[in-house]
Amino acid sequence: MAREEHLEEFVEVQIAILTVSDTRSRRDDTSGDLLEKRVIAAGHRVVARNLLRDERKAIAQQLLDWAARPDIDAIMTTGGTGLTGRDVTVEAHQDVYDKDITAFGTMFAIVSMEKIGTSAVQSRACAGVVNGTYCFALPGSPGACADAWDRILQPQFDLAHRPCNFVEIMPRLNEHLRQ
Repeated sequence: MAREEHLEEFVEVQIAILTVSDTRSRRDDTSGDLLEKRVIAAGHRVVARNLLRDERKAIAQQLLDWAARPDIDAIMTTGGTGLTGRDVTVEAHQDVYDKDITAFGTMFAIVSMEKIGTSAVQSRACAGVVNGTYCFALPGSPGACADAWDRILQPQFDLAHRPCNFVEIMPRLNEHLRQ
């Protein structure tokens, strides 16, 4: 869909990045580094970053802790979305979601298929909302993180993106709690 030009003011989105890995450290966290650079280049701010092992309860708790912070609008996790026994990021996300963003996984699969063909079937990328905070579970490869950011997330975190975007509805994600 072609982007229409609008005069909306840019809105900086506050983002937290969590890398999930049993083998990576902060020194070799290429996917987390890639996401951080792209978030900043788009004019947004990384307000928190962490690395955890593939432990379902710890990942879920980190999501809940960050979603409780008023200075975090969105959380991106990278890693743990595959099919092996230690890949538990998707389950941790689903443990805490208030709402699923079901089309995210489908869109990610479409984008991935353009590059990796039928191997895209192995990704379980997902997204949801927790306490009014967007949460995205991305695969651990830098290429997959780049695709997710460049093709889906960055446009959705742009207030000028039409016909709709994540930014314009951020203030309404918890409106049910104000009734």
